Amino acid sequence: MKDTLLVLGCILALFSFLPLIKSPLWWIRVLDFPRLHVAILLTAVLIFYVSKYDVTSLSEISMIVLWAAAILNEIRYIIHFTPLVKVEALKTEKAVPENALTVVISNVRMVNRKYQKFLDVVLAEDPDILIMNEPDEKWHEQVRPKLEKRYPYSIKKPLSNTYGMMLWSRFKLHDSEVRYLVEDGIPSFYTLVELPSGHKFSFFTVHPQPPRLLKNTETREAELLLVAKMAKASPYPSIVAGDMNDVAWSKTTKLFKQISGHIDPRVGRGFYNTYNAYIPLFRYPLDHVFYDPVFRLVGLKRLPKFGSDHFPISITLNYEPQNQHEQEHPKADQEDKQEANELIQEGLEKGEERNSEKKQENTKE
Repeated sequence: MKDTLLVLGCILALFSFLPLIKSPLWWIRVLDFPRLHVAILLTAVLIFYVSKYDVTSLSEISMIVLWAAAILNEIRYIIHFTPLVKVEALKTEKAVPENALTVVISNVRMVNRKYQKFLDVVLAEDPDILIMNEPDEKWHEQVRPKLEKRYPYSIKKPLSNTYGMMLWSRFKLHDSEVRYLVEDGIPSFYTLVELPSGHKFSFFTVHPQPPRLLKNTETREAELLLVAKMAKASPYPSIVAGDMNDVAWSKTTKLFKQISGHIDPRVGRGFYNTYNAYIPLFRYPLDHVFYDPVFRLVGLKRLPKFGSDHFPISITLNYEPQNQHEQEHPKADQEDKQEANELIQEGLEKGEERNSEKKQENTKE
């Protein structure tokens, strides 16, 4: 038992410190996700070991200190998504927000065929803008009749590779584009949304590749940071939303916020985990909405599951440019900008490599 605890504790400590390495290797970046789980498990191992065995030797004391440091390392990331810290996104003080909009983000999971259950959840929430990640043409055919009646504006790119995307809007859309920023076959959207009041804001949607077996994260980092730079450069206030395949506390997400200047409504409020809907013990916040400080938060909630491995998430914001200076927001220094540029360049090169490989495969076929 003692040896088992020693091995388990050391493995968990390694899981805690490995993500400190600035590397896109998938087996390192995937460890950004379970920080809460590692902290809980390692705390249990530490408590059990100390209560069961006498810790007297220098090596054992050093080991306990190492485990404690590993636990604190995990806590310093996840604590920002608990009520123990100050909220980043302020709530509106208006009793009746006059420039409000509700956005729902939902990864429908392409192989999921519970179309009606999805529509029941979405139509009950009745958002002004709906983002669907992973729809294929079958999904498009099944939801179009009902959604087109309610949403006169849309951008659609259903695909059979799990990276399809559709955006439905009650508000007018201008200058809409389907963009392939890094990899062919992985679209992102840009559009200019006009509120009923006439105010406009830039809206970006993304769904980059996640870290997975033998797939490193260079292209994910590049796409997120490219969008962050676009959002910052936009002459209009901006919102970025979608299944980002990254957790809210990762280094990449932090850099995204610094480059874009956007705020995260989860900070100081909770995790609002959206994945995995099937496994309650292993859930992470992967679906996000980041936005410019000209918006104030009205409400944020996770919606019921409908058959996908993601929960939908709903956010209501109010356009309040007169109060934007009251909200603190991240800012990038020169080092942040240089790091972002390096990651973008690295990701674009990897994207070109993957695009070339796909073209060669298609030619062989």
